[in-house]
Amino acid sequence: MLEVSDQGAGIPVGDREAIFEPFHRLRAAGSGSGLGLHLVKEIVQHHGGSVSVGEAAGGGASFRVNFHRGSARR
Repeated sequence: MLEVSDQGAGIPVGDREAIFEPFHRLRAAGSGSGLGLHLVKEIVQHHGGSVSVGEAAGGGASFRVNFHRGSARR
């Protein structure tokens, strides 16, 4: 398991699934194509894992990547 958290504004509950869709962005302004989290999800799933987002302790977002033993595709 790998977990990465920050202390920013967090991800609204209603957007937590959508942020993994291609080209989805929370902010209209700024850089980025909206592909980063989609690619993370695709790569992790290809290797038999899962990725999720939740609320970090003290606020912010927390991303968790889980790889299950023996689940990687060959």
